Amino acid sequence: AQLPAVNETGGLRMEELKQLVIDGKADKAAALVAKLMDEGRSADVLMEQSLIPAMDVVGKLFQDGEYFLPELLVSAKAMQKSVEVIKQRSPAGAVTKSGKAVVGTVKGDLHDIGKNLLAMALQGAGFEVVDLGSDVSAEQFVRAVKEHKPNVVGMSALLSTTMYMMKDVIEAIDKEGLHTGVKIMVGGAPLNDDYAKKIGADFYGPDCIAGRDYARSVVARKN
Repeated sequence: AQLPAVNETGGLRMEELKQLVIDGKADKAAALVAKLMDEGRSADVLMEQSLIPAMDVVGKLFQDGEYFLPELLVSAKAMQKSVEVIKQRSPAGAVTKSGKAVVGTVKGDLHDIGKNLLAMALQGAGFEVVDLGSDVSAEQFVRAVKEHKPNVVGMSALLSTTMYMMKDVIEAIDKEGLHTGVKIMVGGAPLNDDYAKKIGADFYGPDCIAGRDYARSVVARKN
């Protein structure tokens, strides 16, 4: 939908920023963020009124089959570029985070598209995301949980030969007594809800938007 031309009404420009992210116009979105911050908009206001709502719309379009992977990625890029501008112009701690998540692809698996999409979706929801990358061992997951104390851990696997590593990670987290303080999400092509329950995961996400929504529910219950 076409928005009214930009004028001095702040609300219109906040709506324009939201639409730029939805449309994946990364450079224009980042430039508008800079302009709005120069004029006194706070980081939290930009996140809560434009950027997070934009990614909620994108997530809904993706779930409804109106957006596909390419559209999701360009919108996420616009969100990321906007957040980078906010971080550059904000004092440390100025941006309030919705929660914290640790994500990674399990040991032996180098595929990271699913994990990256989850990270983008969580960042789009205002989470602080600690991305451990791919080929991540159980020990690395445990260290990250101890250090960062996340609300959720998200694990991804694309191969049926590596999905079994998820059980090792969950057992290692359980052994350290850490599972009571964190919820564990799993996802990836070879997985299903039954397998997630069998290995002791708290949630199976068929896509990154489902993972985002579950992570939000975890934080909401904690608060």
